Amino acid sequence: MTRPLIRKAALAGAVAAAGLIATPALAQAPLDPATPNFLMWSPELQSRGYRTIEDVFQVNTIARGEAVRPLVMADRQIDPTFEHEGKSWTVSSYMEAFNVSGVLVLKDGQILLERYGMGRQPADRWTSFSVAKSLTSTLVGAAIQDGKIAGLNAPVTDYIPELAGSGYDGVTVRQLLMMSSGVKWNEDYTDPNSDVASAGAAPAEPGMNAMVSYMRKLPRENPPGTVFNYNTGETDLAGVLVANATGQSLSAYASEKIWKPYGMERDAIWMLDPSGLERGGCCISMTLRDYGRVGQFMLEGGMAGGKAVVPEGWVAQATSAQIDNGDAGYGYFWWMNRDGAYQASGIFGQSITTYRDDGLVIVINSAWPRATGRDLSLARSAFLSAVREAAK
Repeated sequence: MTRPLIRKAALAGAVAAAGLIATPALAQAPLDPATPNFLMWSPELQSRGYRTIEDVFQVNTIARGEAVRPLVMADRQIDPTFEHEGKSWTVSSYMEAFNVSGVLVLKDGQILLERYGMGRQPADRWTSFSVAKSLTSTLVGAAIQDGKIAGLNAPVTDYIPELAGSGYDGVTVRQLLMMSSGVKWNEDYTDPNSDVASAGAAPAEPGMNAMVSYMRKLPRENPPGTVFNYNTGETDLAGVLVANATGQSLSAYASEKIWKPYGMERDAIWMLDPSGLERGGCCISMTLRDYGRVGQFMLEGGMAGGKAVVPEGWVAQATSAQIDNGDAGYGYFWWMNRDGAYQASGIFGQSITTYRDDGLVIVINSAWPRATGRDLSLARSAFLSAVREAAK
């Protein structure tokens, strides 16, 4: 085991100084029980901990292969400026103001912009939060391609039998990936009594995955497939589904299907839940360039090592609106943006934004002071627009 970077005494001091509650958040498994709630880390803990999650929580490794897919510098580099909220911004000023640890821009697979902040180095990983959801949905596609999952219309209970007799009766794999199961769930990150905050603290039934145990007790609120309701618990269920269907850990399957054949540059790590299973809804950590490779993998239609990882047409379907979410639409754990991009997005400022028609992938890793916020999102959108314009 690696030497813990954030020791118990330091964590206890941070808890006291910041008024944080040292209780589980979501469904992580901390190495130290004094670890503060993951959703309420101080800026200091964000800066250190997001780079070294393996020293804070239990993880599995997504092993890379022998060959690394090169990312070469384009002949031209960009350094966009933009106006936002009556102020002129540069890449540097944006990164400093919004605690950005890394920005990577790929155009036709070549680097137009690569910048690091917050003391991060190119070999340093950074946690993804809900960007992991989009990778989990891609592994569902891989399991369908491999014949391990019968298809999008297969019942979820075929692969997670413990959900039989619950609100998940009759829910399909597709409805799960669209966040439209109809099961009641509260995703309020600021409410300590919300489902997203309390699920990890609930005791599991003996011999059952903790999230499955929690989710099977929730009531149905809407008919399946009719209403979008953002639900991190269901993305964890999708991870359980893939693991059950393939007979492999999510890390091993991600290594086999993507990390090794596509040529990632460094092992990634995936946070575990208290049952020892990777969290399908959260927290894969990888380098900035490997985030870019994930975006490029999707842009290239889900091909790795010359083979199709997912079924024909899967990427186009997964990254286009499948359900109304009150904005631009939602795919299979992928967000649609009003400017035509599709995006893997995580709280505290993590994103892989792809403009399909432009051949453009933009990665941003951050440590925002709050999980979400309209001001934070609008500033990022302004930055993305400036990058897109400069990349033309």
